[in-house]
Amino acid sequence: MNILAISAHPDDIEIGCAGTIVKWKEKGYKLYLMIMTDGCLGGDTELRRKEQEQSAEILGVDDIFWGGFKDTELEHQGRRLIETIEDVMKRIKPEFVLVNYPEDTHQDHRSLACAAVSAARYSKNVLFYECPTSVDFHPTVFVDISHSIEKKLKTLRSHASQVYKTNIEGLSILDIAMAMAHFRGTQGRVKYAEGFQPLRLFVNI
Repeated sequence: MNILAISAHPDDIEIGCAGTIVKWKEKGYKLYLMIMTDGCLGGDTELRRKEQEQSAEILGVDDIFWGGFKDTELEHQGRRLIETIEDVMKRIKPEFVLVNYPEDTHQDHRSLACAAVSAARYSKNVLFYECPTSVDFHPTVFVDISHSIEKKLKTLRSHASQVYKTNIEGLSILDIAMAMAHFRGTQGRVKYAEGFQPLRLFVNI
């Protein structure tokens, strides 16, 4: 089974769904990442790319696709953004697509989610994951990440240039990830969890 996790920026996937895709990878599924922008407004482009590649190695990713768009400019791309996602989906034919949640204070996250809905219109399973900038996120699907939380945190540490860029004094992205995992875990009745809102989700019976 092929899994495609799509993000607007380097490190979105790690905060939103790394614990889940680690579990899929451990089951032998093929894992692909698609990073739409270079994250240039968050730091040096080459450094951010290297950090993403280091994180991907920890995750055991089979391949990374780079969208080639500029940070904060996804909202201007429309059709080209949709077609870029479609091209990758045609190549790997993912069983599951995971992407940023559409209600978000960052315009790149909103634009990517909208484009992904169009690009994945024929995909059976499409799940939205949350970021710290998500708004009114109410998950109805939970994944127990109690055994993959440490690897999730390790992937976030790979994005060393971003760890303290939270705009909250004294709080790192690792602290936020743990808080999110605790809260979603409480909602799902486990120690740590990641939550998702499905656009579509098929249950095999």
